[in-house]
Amino acid sequence: MNEVYSKAKEAQSITHQLINLTTDEKNHALTLIATCLRQNQSYLIKENEKDLEFGRKNGMSETMLDRLTLTAERLNEMASAVEQVASLRDPIGELIEEWDRPNGLNIQNVRVPLGVIGMIYEARPNVTVDAASLCLKTGNAVILRGSSTAIHSNVALVSVLQKALKDASLPIEAIQLIEDTSRATAEHLFTCNEYVDVLIPRGGATLIQAVIEKATVPVIETGVGNCHIYIDDSAEIELAKKIVVNAKTQRPSVCNTAETVIVHETWARLHLKELLDALDHKGVTFYGDTASMAMDERIKEASETDWADEYLDLKLAVKIAPSLNEAMNHIRQYGTKHSEAIISETAANVSRFQQSVDAAAIYHNASTRFTDGFEFGFGAEIGISTQKLHARGPMGLKALTSNKYLLTGNGQIKG
Repeated sequence: MNEVYSKAKEAQSITHQLINLTTDEKNHALTLIATCLRQNQSYLIKENEKDLEFGRKNGMSETMLDRLTLTAERLNEMASAVEQVASLRDPIGELIEEWDRPNGLNIQNVRVPLGVIGMIYEARPNVTVDAASLCLKTGNAVILRGSSTAIHSNVALVSVLQKALKDASLPIEAIQLIEDTSRATAEHLFTCNEYVDVLIPRGGATLIQAVIEKATVPVIETGVGNCHIYIDDSAEIELAKKIVVNAKTQRPSVCNTAETVIVHETWARLHLKELLDALDHKGVTFYGDTASMAMDERIKEASETDWADEYLDLKLAVKIAPSLNEAMNHIRQYGTKHSEAIISETAANVSRFQQSVDAAAIYHNASTRFTDGFEFGFGAEIGISTQKLHARGPMGLKALTSNKYLLTGNGQIKG
């Protein structure tokens, strides 16, 4: 039996233990995880440096290196996120609804774990901890399959997580890592229906599409983020500058960064240069349509790829729109249903944008950078779902649950 099937079988074998854990037991383990992350910072950073060195030697981009990097500050943030998960209400066993039937049957709908979750992700060590903590709190076992570029970091993190589980007298099989990062192991996980209940891919478009196309295990799709900001003709210049600069430059390597700004032509004639000045100061380069290029010589001609790309870099596509309708049409054509924003002081336009644009998160006068489980108060997230079935948006605790019906009678039989 290969590594995937053996570890998935082990995970499935202890799900009955996890579903019966008390909230106090789970929270105690999460508190120990946070403590272990802080106590083992030197070890974790040392192992992470091995991955960073490999990445540098193999030409990994600065944005990807940033995603991969573990620092003392980031490890403290990860530990704090685990503690926040511990502080949140436990959804397992929650009564969703209850009713009585005319025949006297009482029906309760309650939350239960999904079971065994397979997590496939790229060079993001923080995902290892986020996924593990959320799954533990919801009584799910998790099989982690990260990328080869983060293998030293992930092995070290999972060893720390499992030590905390052992110290809490919980089965270490609740959090397991597939250490063989070959394509074959990923494909084994895709088809491990006997032991895995759901797959969650988190990464670039290529990874996500591969999982969707090849998996026979049910998939919760987390999408790429080609996020747009539309600046309406009534937008306040200083507000627009602050939001766009933050959304593009605060951390360009993540999926909720803005990749395209759509500017109403009236506003553009008055303020586009000032907006680009602020972005240029942060090192952003620009790609745009004919109308935007005519307004500023810094804008290079955009290809079809530029409108569709998730840059994850200090690059920004710029489109001039004569109306709100054209802006929304552009978003419908190129958006990935992740996060979209409107900057406007016109209530009717804001309402139309919020109602008509199809995305997991719609912002008014705020940066798209807030599409994040921690920012939503979920403690962490296992991914941001851009599909519409089961879960959408940042996936916190409730997104990792299913439900079952409990029926109580007093001898009812069906005639």
